[in-house]
Amino acid sequence: MEKHKCGWCLGSDLYEAYHDEEWGVPVKDDDTLFEFLILETFQAGLSWITVLKKRENFRKAFDHFDYKKIAKYNQIKIDSLLENKGIIRNKLKVKATITNAQSFIKIQNEFGSFSKYIWDFVDGKPIKNTLKNYKDAPANTALSDIISKDLKSRGFKFVGSTVVYAHMQATGMINDHEVSCFRYHEV
Repeated sequence: MEKHKCGWCLGSDLYEAYHDEEWGVPVKDDDTLFEFLILETFQAGLSWITVLKKRENFRKAFDHFDYKKIAKYNQIKIDSLLENKGIIRNKLKVKATITNAQSFIKIQNEFGSFSKYIWDFVDGKPIKNTLKNYKDAPANTALSDIISKDLKSRGFKFVGSTVVYAHMQATGMINDHEVSCFRYHEV
């Protein structure tokens, strides 16, 4: 018998693998949190499948999401990224990635880790929603509004409430798997 999965991932092997292995799993390490934050910012205004298809290209182009390197990118590196057809070539998002890496490091210095900072918003444990259908998930919440505002006050760019909510879903801060999905109780 086939396992029930959230409706949003059906029909694409790439989407289903992402759903089955990553989406909604609580992420506490800074490297992965940064990767998801950057991918979510590039996804803003686009479909997530577009970003997933380019994920490996992003990984190579952005030094495996090494925020310490990214924080030091210069104009030559920016120009090379904007010429890279394997990624989403949006000048504002590329520049935001550098700014966000710098802000990420500042948060690490202040809180000890980005993970501690971000997970404190949910008292260190995932919020477990009870969605019957993925279409019932909100695009943002009062909590994602608060986190977005705080990130922006710390210098982050492209971190609107919808981007933040998607980041919270992806990194397991919120469990938005459908209650009938086999992953709902696993994560």
